Amino acid sequence: MSQLESSSTRPYLIRAIYEWCTDNGYTPHLAVVVDQTVQVPLEYVNNGEIVLNVGFDATSGLDMGNDYIRFQARFAGVVREIIVPVDHVIAIYARENGQGMAFPPPVIAGEPLSDMVDGSVLLSERDMQGSIAGRDSAPALHLIEDEASTDDEPPEPPSTTPEGGGKSKKPALRIVK
Repeated sequence: MSQLESSSTRPYLIRAIYEWCTDNGYTPHLAVVVDQTVQVPLEYVNNGEIVLNVGFDATSGLDMGNDYIRFQARFAGVVREIIVPVDHVIAIYARENGQGMAFPPPVIAGEPLSDMVDGSVLLSERDMQGSIAGRDSAPALHLIEDEASTDDEPPEPPSTTPEGGGKSKKPALRIVK
């Protein structure tokens, strides 16, 4: 098997850190980048990511495969089916001391997913209602790009001087949807 055909080391490393955590009495947690391929309770997603407790006491039927991590967990007393593609796991660590391992974010079409998400996840009201009602499959996420500046400084006001340097004209208002 050539290097191009070999499997990813990520699922093996995730399982190894998981085993280390449990052997030492620590609680393993997964940090996951969320997109439409991840099935998690969307009401707990923050900035396009979710942290999941995958300890013995928090999960049922944990299956850490090479492609997906699957288990059932309770969120606000409701049992939910969790399915996470392994390449969306960006860290596994012990809650008690923070020791673990981080991974690069998933890459889609040559661009890291975290760059595409930009911390903005837009859920329609219908998707959120379906999520709260506990549908069998995860609602679709609609990723949006944030056009607003993330700086705390206000944007530069438009120039009121014509390009020719002559008489100034009034600033124009434009409708932003």
